[in-house]
Amino acid sequence: MTLTFHWFLPTNGDSRDVVGGGHGTPATATGRDRPPTVAYLAQIARAAEDLGFVAALTPTGAWCEDAWLTTAMVSRHTERLKFLVAFRPGFLSPTLAAQMATTFQRQSGGRLLLNVVTGGESHEQRAYGDFLDKDDRYRRTGEFLTVVRRLWKGETVDLDGDHLRVADARLARVPDPVPEVYFGGSSPLAGQIAARHADVYLTWGEPPAQVAEKIARLRRLAAREGRTLRFGIRLHVITRDTAAQAWAEADRLLAGFDQDTVRAVQRGLARSESEGQRRMVALHGGSRDALEIHPNLWAGIGLVRGGAGTALVGSHTEVADRVEEYHALGIDEFVLSGYPHLEEAYWFGEGVLPLLARRGRWHHPAGDQVPFAS
Repeated sequence: MTLTFHWFLPTNGDSRDVVGGGHGTPATATGRDRPPTVAYLAQIARAAEDLGFVAALTPTGAWCEDAWLTTAMVSRHTERLKFLVAFRPGFLSPTLAAQMATTFQRQSGGRLLLNVVTGGESHEQRAYGDFLDKDDRYRRTGEFLTVVRRLWKGETVDLDGDHLRVADARLARVPDPVPEVYFGGSSPLAGQIAARHADVYLTWGEPPAQVAEKIARLRRLAAREGRTLRFGIRLHVITRDTAAQAWAEADRLLAGFDQDTVRAVQRGLARSESEGQRRMVALHGGSRDALEIHPNLWAGIGLVRGGAGTALVGSHTEVADRVEEYHALGIDEFVLSGYPHLEEAYWFGEGVLPLLARRGRWHHPAGDQVPFAS
């Protein structure tokens, strides 16, 4: 199978240093270096489109700009690039979400993908008026996706669930195409919801052995539902012409982590109810030592950033090798990012994608072109 690569829109701001934030922690001051204006985000989006990335992920939460509004504006500056819009089911009705997705598809030419984020931080959820506990939030997500999926089929929906109620719900138009649903979560209940409703299961960048275990578990759960899933992974990247150059950049980023900031971020992440976040923190334990947790897999980002906290670091060849290692486990989609996002898109697009194209693992989605190949 041909690999699919997505990039990231830093709607919490960008910098030549790591911008922290997420999972209940605020964006760090570095996010003010390059504010998330439509003009700057459009630069990143156009670069990603030209280089051959299929879509751009936008985050959700109090630490960043709203994903729906931002991507709707940025989409006007691109032609092919899709937008993997993260949203939380507890913040809007399923009927409205289904309608919004339909409108986005029609107005963008079918360029919407949906990243369903249940929310692992009760204190942040409560700020938005959501007082359910974590397990009930997942159960509500299941009811939410049941309604949305049926509406997208053109059905009239009545549901009297434990958390959601709709009566005589119907869409005037159904989306064409139906947006694919991306879903992540490491808890047992998250796995059940993903198996029933997701098209693509996303994991953060854990070492290959842990990723293999997740994939095997989700495949078993999906099989019980009579379904199959595709799998994706969320990673940062630091790729350079030589390994020494790449690790020098990782060391530069690490040197910029103020120890007070690291402590504050780790205290905030310790409150997280997310199993995935707990697993990310366990990879570094709050320490700057032994951060290469697998060849070319660096856990340093997670010292100051919630959510995805690992990066592939190395020469273009080494990073391409690690991509193939994850692909051999069953990963077909890679959601990538790097600081700053404009420049790192070019490092990966010019350095790694042509290598993967020559290996027969990737082709440019716009046609038979390999950008910047030598």
